[in-house]
Amino acid sequence: MKFGIGQSVVRREDDRFLRGQGQYIEDIVDPHALHVAFTRSPVAHARLTGVDTRAARDVPGVVAVLIGDDYSADGIGGLTCHTVLPGMHQTNAITPAPAIATDRLRYVGAPAAMVIAENARAARDAAELVELEFEELDAVLSPAAALEKGAPVLWESVPDNIAFKVELGDAAATDAAIASAPHVTRLTLHNNRLSANSMEMRGAVARYETRENRLTFYASTQAPHTIRGDLARALGQPETAIRVIAPDVGGGFGMKGGIYPEDVLVAWAAWRLRKTVRWHATRSESLLTDYHGRDQSAEAEMALDDQGHILALRVISDFNTGGHLSSGAGVSPMFSATLATGCYHVPSAHVRSRAIYTNTSPTQPYRGAGRPEASFLIERLMDKAAREIGMDRVDIRQRNLITSAQMPYKTPLVYTIDSGDYTAILQRTLDNARWDGVARRRNKARKKGKLHGIGIALHMENAGLANETAEIRFDPSGAVTVLSGAFSHGQGHETVFAQMVSQWLGVSFEQVRVVQGDTDAVSFGRGTVASRSMINGGGALRKAADKVIEKGKAIAGHLMEVAPDDLEFEDGHFVVAGTDRKMPIQQIAQMSYKPIFPPELGLGLSGHGDFLLRGFTFPNGCQVAEVEIDPDTGVAEITSLVSVDDVGVVVNPMLLEGQLVGGIAQGIGQALYEDLIYDDDSGQLLSGSFMDYTMPRADDIPPISIETLPTQTSTNPLGVKGAGEAGTVGATPVVISAILDALADSGVEDIALPATPQRIWEALNPGQ
Repeated sequence: MKFGIGQSVVRREDDRFLRGQGQYIEDIVDPHALHVAFTRSPVAHARLTGVDTRAARDVPGVVAVLIGDDYSADGIGGLTCHTVLPGMHQTNAITPAPAIATDRLRYVGAPAAMVIAENARAARDAAELVELEFEELDAVLSPAAALEKGAPVLWESVPDNIAFKVELGDAAATDAAIASAPHVTRLTLHNNRLSANSMEMRGAVARYETRENRLTFYASTQAPHTIRGDLARALGQPETAIRVIAPDVGGGFGMKGGIYPEDVLVAWAAWRLRKTVRWHATRSESLLTDYHGRDQSAEAEMALDDQGHILALRVISDFNTGGHLSSGAGVSPMFSATLATGCYHVPSAHVRSRAIYTNTSPTQPYRGAGRPEASFLIERLMDKAAREIGMDRVDIRQRNLITSAQMPYKTPLVYTIDSGDYTAILQRTLDNARWDGVARRRNKARKKGKLHGIGIALHMENAGLANETAEIRFDPSGAVTVLSGAFSHGQGHETVFAQMVSQWLGVSFEQVRVVQGDTDAVSFGRGTVASRSMINGGGALRKAADKVIEKGKAIAGHLMEVAPDDLEFEDGHFVVAGTDRKMPIQQIAQMSYKPIFPPELGLGLSGHGDFLLRGFTFPNGCQVAEVEIDPDTGVAEITSLVSVDDVGVVVNPMLLEGQLVGGIAQGIGQALYEDLIYDDDSGQLLSGSFMDYTMPRADDIPPISIETLPTQTSTNPLGVKGAGEAGTVGATPVVISAILDALADSGVEDIALPATPQRIWEALNPGQ
């Protein structure tokens, strides 16, 4: 089928994007809308003693200036974390965070006052005139500082600054194995703090609907129904009082997966004033106040026997969770812990992962969400162990990989991996990368005065999360509408969901319309995070299609005067078994709206499906990268990158490649360029613009070879495993593996992230 599953169908969304006809938050136009600007905390930590709004209120065009006292008086609720799970996380008394400062300023950029004005300029001008009165307090900017004895406390209910922790595995067995092992490899590392930098900044438009006493909230979000629930709780309203619409969303990468203080405040202002209120972040606001990613420090010990077999793994890590818990704050510490052993057979493991409050912007899952941290750690350990015991990097991996014969494999850290052939993935990657020819390429680089390095990294992650819904409706003309609880912010759902329905129901690809991102149209949904859309959303859609076929057989049986069990569904037709009698599904749909059927057949042809993924799927893969380093400047150029992935069934190869390449580019960004830096003394963000926060450009990304080598999974109806984050999970460790290989002859054993030219040069020239 031309537009079916497995075909590289061009994204239907791109037509409107290329024509400039996409609709983003800035395109939601209301000439009467009021504009919001925020007065933000200028300090990292302080006791807020007063807010003087008199000068701001006198600015022409200002309608209102709202502060924490107003927020408390109106009984507006705080921001809560949805991902600190009972039974998995061990928590202190976590206090919901107010969306606007009421008594404490906990990080630079935290909202302290909200100005609402008739135009954006008046709002910005007035916001600068709000005077905050505060008693500055000592700040802590890293988990290490926050854990020191006598460190400033951010929340009175959490006197040790430890928001929660995750602890898994067998501590006693792991300790014993490490104590008696012939060799123990030890490693300390830090995953740098990152900004997602979506092309479209965060924004919101809240419109009060007078007729219905209801709020319509337009948001640049990955999870409309989740936002609706959070807004309803904050405003003390039923969810039916709020409609959330996410139009086209210009990227999210996990950063837009939860609610923000500004969302609550814009909705509150619209509800309080009975007006339409809008806000859109500037790029500087985004870098400062978007929830950041990563920022994990870890210490690990891996015990091995004399033949290089892993005996045990111990990992202690701390995540910088910032000034308050974001809604997704529990994810990265949890997933980094549960996936610490990677693709390897580890008999015993013990992992502790903590989330620590600091006076920095809060952190949230960012593409990969704990999986890149786990992959980076275990792959660095494998490389270091190989060097320490004098074993080849490939051999030590082959010796310790979980084999396909061991599947399903129960790890020592919660999960049971249902399928995968890591040995085949590794070998195919080595073949595609021409690993055996590296000596020739290394000599060629040396002739140019360059240091050559080749790196290898396997990766395995968990994908899919919870349950999802989908609905398929035929209209009286025979056209199809798909309503999906998953939500696209660049992945191409409008295309792949249409491909699925086209194949399953035999209808034209062009006749399938996909509706998402509107909580009034779609009954329920969990949005798109954790590479879940094809697994959970696709699974729900498959079940909905089955319901359509089941109901269609009943209608066709009535029309054709046969029992439904005598009908088969083939290529869009209901066929009487053993005959040439058949009716197309579009005709059945058209007839289903006519009042000629028994009442029990109902009206119309539709089907609703929901799918619960029990546990996770486990996408996996391997990457090989090569670098050339200029020893005079420290500049590292990635000359090639090869990736082989097992993502299960591939729905659209072209879109899959786009997802994998995009993820690899972000992993390269973490490896070589990106870092959010706070001043140690003041807590001010020093990398607060694109002049200071570096991202890879197009010419920094090497030629990338992509191949898939799927194994079968029965965890979901489509047999897919997820792919949206796979590239990111493998890219950072493989690039650093290549750099350290290039520097090995110079005695360099470690380098901090990101491996900038300055850091590489300093590693090559110690003491200079």
